[in-house]
Amino acid sequence: MEKELRAEQAAEQYQCCGLLQQDLTELCARAGIISIPRVTVRPFPAAAEGAEPHRLGEHCIQVELQNDDPRSVCGVFLRGWKVEEEMLGVLSKCLPALGNLKTLNLWSTGLTDCMLPALGTMVASCSQLWSLTLEGNPLPENSFHVLMGASSTLSHLSLRNNCIDDTAAQLLGQGLSTMSSSNHSLLSLVLSFNCISDVGAGHIAEVPVSNPITFLIPSSQGLRWNRSLLSLSLAHNRIGDIGAQKLAEVLQPFKLRHEEVVERRRLLMEAQGQPRAAAPSGGYAPSLRGSDAAVRLSPAKQSKSTTKKKERLRKEDVKQSKKLTAPSDPRPGRSRGTKGVSEEKQSTQALHPAEPTHPLLEPGLHRDGHVILPGNRVLLNLNLAHNRITERGLGALLAAVEGQQQQEGAGGQQGLRRLSLHRNSFPTACAAFTRLQELLQQRDPLPQPAEDEEEHSLEP
Repeated sequence: MEKELRAEQAAEQYQCCGLLQQDLTELCARAGIISIPRVTVRPFPAAAEGAEPHRLGEHCIQVELQNDDPRSVCGVFLRGWKVEEEMLGVLSKCLPALGNLKTLNLWSTGLTDCMLPALGTMVASCSQLWSLTLEGNPLPENSFHVLMGASSTLSHLSLRNNCIDDTAAQLLGQGLSTMSSSNHSLLSLVLSFNCISDVGAGHIAEVPVSNPITFLIPSSQGLRWNRSLLSLSLAHNRIGDIGAQKLAEVLQPFKLRHEEVVERRRLLMEAQGQPRAAAPSGGYAPSLRGSDAAVRLSPAKQSKSTTKKKERLRKEDVKQSKKLTAPSDPRPGRSRGTKGVSEEKQSTQALHPAEPTHPLLEPGLHRDGHVILPGNRVLLNLNLAHNRITERGLGALLAAVEGQQQQEGAGGQQGLRRLSLHRNSFPTACAAFTRLQELLQQRDPLPQPAEDEEEHSLEP
């Protein structure tokens, strides 16, 4: 124990210089690690002739360089050898010293659930790191969601071939968003070659609260309230028609549930500077408990009062949402009544960017006593290839794309541009698939990726 403590203190005293092999050798020696990985430059392309061969299981770290300077490491790749906790501790000191590190790839490195928090801390310490690939690292306790919370700075996360099941999918859906928080940095999420079924696809789309009284407890809202994810791959899973329908539902207009209406009104009141209503000690929302004055009213008066109150809240809801979503002049530096924005104001905005608006504050429609929001129009690419979707699920996805196109014609946001559905359980010659391909071609005329894009070797 004393020896380990001295080794840890010695490692803390060492200041990394940004030369990976030098830092790695010194820190491993101080930590008592005998097998020190060698650092080699990864050839580009990886199969280039004359490239130094790499044997799986060999303790080797491959790096990509921006230029000939060994300090310009922009990518680090560990492949096919077990990373122990001591080695992860060494890497947690070495990698943040690489100022240009943008990509970290750990393929089949034997990660464990207890190592994920330390890995998340290391990732957060790498200031330029935006892409993390953890493939071939199944975790029994499904801890991958700790890497994609609201404080995460990752833009790309690949979790292929990790035996991710429906339970893990629910945690990942909660990592995308809940009613009170959302991941605002993640742009691309790869969950292909896993074990996600209709249930898991529903968790990733959204998980409704079963009991409206308990809506204050964070629940998974997934794509329903996430407004940053641009690309999602669920290829090579076990998703059928029910999962496809769940995903389609959040891509088109949907009705708000009671707890969401209550939260929307609370957010609107806060945006207008009104004091936030304090939750009572029982943990229920004030609107669900009612007030003593309402209880003392006679049934007739209470009905009239409730009707007037609902009408007043509905009008206020519409008025406030219009104020919050007033269109701005798209021309840079121009606004009503002014010729430009001062440099001081621009620099202040750059240093203190505005927080993303909660999707509940999006402009909505009031129809038949319901509030209807436009749905997720941010997701551009959805890969559902190699699943179990039949013409029934295909019809739901087609309806979602058609609805997005109609909204786009009315001035809405863009919505899906690519939807991969090849090798599912429907004939590719069916009318619905042909129609879907025509719509997608209109929305994205660029050449589509090859069908076997997700079928390449699972090695990086």
